[in-house]
Amino acid sequence: MVVIESSGITDVGIKRANNEDALFLDDKMKLYLVADGMGGHQAGEIASHLVVETIIDYMNNYCDRKSDFINHDKTLSSEANRLLSGIILSNRKVYEASQSNENYRGMGSTISALYVSDDTLITANVGDSPIYLIHNGSINLLSIPHTMVAEQASLFPKGSAKLGDEYKHILTRAIGIEKNVNADICEMHYYQGDTIVIASDGLSDKVQPDEIMDIVTNEEPDKACASLVNMANDRGGDDNITSIVVKVKKVLNKKQRIKGLLSKLANTFIKKD
Repeated sequence: MVVIESSGITDVGIKRANNEDALFLDDKMKLYLVADGMGGHQAGEIASHLVVETIIDYMNNYCDRKSDFINHDKTLSSEANRLLSGIILSNRKVYEASQSNENYRGMGSTISALYVSDDTLITANVGDSPIYLIHNGSINLLSIPHTMVAEQASLFPKGSAKLGDEYKHILTRAIGIEKNVNADICEMHYYQGDTIVIASDGLSDKVQPDEIMDIVTNEEPDKACASLVNMANDRGGDDNITSIVVKVKKVLNKKQRIKGLLSKLANTFIKKD
């Protein structure tokens, strides 16, 4: 069992007319989502919200039977398969919507998701909205950026044939562009004091990882989110800006869970008497 404190904020930025980012956070569900839409005629906004709504609905209504998973990977936990299934379903929904309405043709979205189970934190992403983990004074990227620049860098790690900045935001993978999509996933144990930050590129383009770590380490989630958005706007606010900050406040082991349950039961009987 884990005690979590979180906050999230999305801002249109300074130079955009509408906000194509969408976010969701729920400490009870332990589910956190950031989607960054793309497409004309406000289709990007429709795509990002459709992604988020589809995943929420699936996570709320899925069945425990493995046969009901859209995705079933034996190397992953049921919780990880559950999250991946929601992402796959959201891809289908966006793709179908883009094919059925001419104004939505070519629309798509990124998705970066965090789901916290009793034992592990699970992150999954499609696109370039980053997910950071701050642990023991260091910050690491858990998501895999699906951009031309990132994939070129993986092929030429020493920097040969380096692409220009104009390729920085050209996605090689996104939700809704094709009938099927593959999401990258990471599943790992978490510890008390860990902090996870999910952002859209409107934030990560303007604020460096070490700056993000400094802010979220020294401020509570709500103030940290506001500080991050303000910093991105102060540096130009060229894009929509979204941030979710999730802090692991307390981790209870099995003995602590049983002790807590017995305490609750005892208090219940005392109150009845």
